[in-house]
Amino acid sequence: MTFKTLNNIEKTFRFSRTMAIIAVVCSFLFAGTVVVLSYIEIEQSRQKIYVLDRGKSLILALQQDMQQNRPVEARDHVRMFHELFFTLAPDNEAINSNMRRAFELADETAYNYYKDLLEAGYYNRIVRSNILQRIVIDSIACDFNNYPYEVTTYSRQEIIRESVRHSRSLITTCQLKNTTRSDNNPHGFLIRNFRVVENKQKED
Repeated sequence: MTFKTLNNIEKTFRFSRTMAIIAVVCSFLFAGTVVVLSYIEIEQSRQKIYVLDRGKSLILALQQDMQQNRPVEARDHVRMFHELFFTLAPDNEAINSNMRRAFELADETAYNYYKDLLEAGYYNRIVRSNILQRIVIDSIACDFNNYPYEVTTYSRQEIIRESVRHSRSLITTCQLKNTTRSDNNPHGFLIRNFRVVENKQKED
């Protein structure tokens, strides 16, 4: 009788231990499931932004995948830099303003190119001769298969002096690196290793 009682106690103890282990395992599984579902919910919520419409209502807007827009942003970044850097009016203040904004988008290689032109008297000639220079972008080729991204820009410079107009072929290369977005650099790219590989008079 005593043996049966001990045997029942042992079985009861094993059963209790097994149930305790199962309860602990289920608790961990439940906690893990909650964590995973919470993470998924947070990621989904990040895909939505709320836009204040003239202070009156909130409009739910779906935020597009950032990586999907990066090629568009990259080309616009390069276009913005070139338009600031190569569009020049015969006014020192306007030139300096454009250059300061352009330098926010690029590294020191752009500044070094500007400095070479400055020391050669290029900008002084534009002001002195009342020359208006603007750039027309033909195409921007970006290679997104490798990082940093290789970019080649094909464009032409329109140089207008009174009634005379000249057109020059302008081809530049650079690399794009991701950087922090800011008011002065809204796309979050930095142009580096900027080079002018061709700048010559176009043949008629």
